[in-house]
Amino acid sequence: MNEAVTSNPAIDFAKLDGLVPGIVQDAATGQVLMVGFLNEESYRKSLESGFVTFWSRTRRKLWMKGETSGNRLRIAEAATDCDNDTLLFRVVVEGDGLVCHEGTVSCFTKPVAMPSSTTTAKESEATA
Repeated sequence: MNEAVTSNPAIDFAKLDGLVPGIVQDAATGQVLMVGFLNEESYRKSLESGFVTFWSRTRRKLWMKGETSGNRLRIAEAATDCDNDTLLFRVVVEGDGLVCHEGTVSCFTKPVAMPSSTTTAKESEATA
């Protein structure tokens, strides 16, 4: 993601009724921390402030992650996918580093059981 930036790509907010998913990844570890949604205003605020700001679909308002907890997400790098309809924010977490409202570093803590015929990457490597 270290390509020279000459201008910001046009984000396609039309595909999902004015919203795009925003994936938040720890800039140091690569761990995915959370996913939220951005509209044009929250995207603009994120770029202006340097901190990830989402659009809260339930509260119907702008929401800077960590504004009350202190665990703000300072943007180190940002990119869009090939279709310009999803954003990736590589961040430095301020505060105690607990991004999830349930008190964990990542919101992705609940394993999903996969059918036994599906092998994991580690299992595939072990048998190769």
